[in-house]
Amino acid sequence: MMEKMKTTAPVSSVGADGVQPNVKNHNEIIANSQEQINQQATKNPEKSGNDGLHTMSMPELYDTVFVPRVPIVDGFLYGGTYLFVGAPKVGKSFFMAQLAYHVAMGIPLWDYPVRKGTVLYLALEDDYARLQRRLSGMFGIECADNLYFATQAKTLNEGLDRQLEGFLKERKDARLIIIDTLQKVREVGGDRYSYSSDYEIVTKLKSFSDKYGICLLVVHHTRKLESEDSFDMISGTNGLLGAADGAFIMHKKKRTDNEAVMDIVGRDQPDQKLTIEFDRERCVWKFKKAETELWKQPPNPLLEAINVFLTDRQAWEGTATELVNQLPDMQLQANVLSRRLNTVNSQLFNDYGIFYDNKRGHERKIILKRLEAKE
Repeated sequence: MMEKMKTTAPVSSVGADGVQPNVKNHNEIIANSQEQINQQATKNPEKSGNDGLHTMSMPELYDTVFVPRVPIVDGFLYGGTYLFVGAPKVGKSFFMAQLAYHVAMGIPLWDYPVRKGTVLYLALEDDYARLQRRLSGMFGIECADNLYFATQAKTLNEGLDRQLEGFLKERKDARLIIIDTLQKVREVGGDRYSYSSDYEIVTKLKSFSDKYGICLLVVHHTRKLESEDSFDMISGTNGLLGAADGAFIMHKKKRTDNEAVMDIVGRDQPDQKLTIEFDRERCVWKFKKAETELWKQPPNPLLEAINVFLTDRQAWEGTATELVNQLPDMQLQANVLSRRLNTVNSQLFNDYGIFYDNKRGHERKIILKRLEAKE
């Protein structure tokens, strides 16, 4: 049974000596080809009407196997496009370096398991000498071979997407790209602060992250005006947050404080409010407390049964009816079993490390395979 992860519990240090908490999840991401990541379904939705509108009925939706959504940092950061917002000099760049290093090394971030993968950090307000000083002060001389930096990049209308595509083609296991900051890559125009332009730029970034199955984390600034809702402090219009998959807001009561509050909201993770503290000696952010316990999905009896079924075998292939016969305690009909597995595919993949597919053909075959961490 999967244990609940409590962000209110004492935590280990956040540097390279972090210890993996006792949770069931794999802490290394399982690499897929770009084609497999980008695949949205095993069948195309039907076209309906003369305008070519793509539709999918509810039965078709339930009968489709979608590619699992694999977290970058479990319970904290997922694939898609996210904003990371804070006032200038609040410590955003230190946290970006810390996050990038942890993902590249596969080291847990506080209590959050990390899925190891290649990281690209566009530190567009820094130079390489400053990055060298910052990183060596934070992590010593232990290097992450799959962590890459760039201090210059094109804007979106100049070809940033082509630059990033070139990087991803060379490094198939890339999972996280940090853009620090948004202002450095956005198009300059007279209406750059309008809702439509804000929505459009994040939509472009989101289209890219969805296409390649990665996470784009975009650093941005807060406005000077205070607000009771911290997300209203994002500089620009609501179009930025409206188009993004989520946002992180880092703010302090006073600029000289070591403590900061991080508000988190997103489509794939629960809303959270964390209190973190800056270790000025090591220049890393340490976890202090969470306002609420991080919610975890309860154990699923069907997935537990699948996990037990694969205990003595690495893989299995057969029809839904044959699988039903292997799981008599579930008392499910074959079509119900298939649909249930389709809808919990991501949980089966992330929590148990089991790949599932429902192959279409002359006879539909279910495939179950227990994966190794780096498979």
